[in-house]
Amino acid sequence: MSDTAPLSGKVAFITGAARGQGRAEAVRLAADGADIIAVDLCAQIASVPYPLATPDDLATTAELVEKAGGRIVTRQADVRDEPELAAALAAGLDEFGRLDIVVANAGIAPMLSGPEGWRDVIDVNLTGVHHTVEVAIPTLVEQGDGGAIVLISSVAGLVGIGGGDRGSLGYTAAKHGIVGLMRAYANHLAPHSIRVNSVHPTGVDTPMIDNEFTRGWLAHITEETGRPVDMGNALPVQAIDADDVANAVAWLVSDQARYVTGVTLPVDAGIVNKR
Repeated sequence: MSDTAPLSGKVAFITGAARGQGRAEAVRLAADGADIIAVDLCAQIASVPYPLATPDDLATTAELVEKAGGRIVTRQADVRDEPELAAALAAGLDEFGRLDIVVANAGIAPMLSGPEGWRDVIDVNLTGVHHTVEVAIPTLVEQGDGGAIVLISSVAGLVGIGGGDRGSLGYTAAKHGIVGLMRAYANHLAPHSIRVNSVHPTGVDTPMIDNEFTRGWLAHITEETGRPVDMGNALPVQAIDADDVANAVAWLVSDQARYVTGVTLPVDAGIVNKR
């Protein structure tokens, strides 16, 4: 990788990296010169009604990162388990010796579930984000070189979309909660020149969205409310690509955004403005 690459010499810690947005972020940051510490659960959570990522998916991410010119350390770890997550980060630090970028991407969407869905989605999508930042802070602060943290939220973190079941409510609550975490961390870490921002995608063409269950969930909401679900974007596109999110993340963690902190960045084809 050329030393002129925008992220040359930097190391990125990415959760939920086995597929979808996390994989796209890992590959894009590697193409920009970063080495990658990639973490994913690679196991099923009972309340999640669609298949989650597998160890083979994480291995594919590793192959794609290496093809893009980056080095990578992969670990299976649960963001709900802070010591386990810290151990995964430590393995990457042992290999690369530093940390510059954190992308808290891991998330689930257990729509149409009951109390167990509420608990799991809050634990993964909010507490897991908190754990991700917490395990990274000591290294970033000790290094004294600043850093960039991106929390992956959703348009559901900016507007009240979704269904009335507990899994759907938990998803929207967690994604809103990420905004509060981001703003608090941005203030808390600013004296250390560590920037913190959140990204808010509309529907992204990933396995979390493109599955029979999610299509059934949208039909259920229509039946429940008696009106079609308005999930349409303002721009004429049904869903964006994972690369579109990765491009936004790549900009936020680069020196081009060196004074950007505390912002909620929609990558949403205009759906928030439309609402």
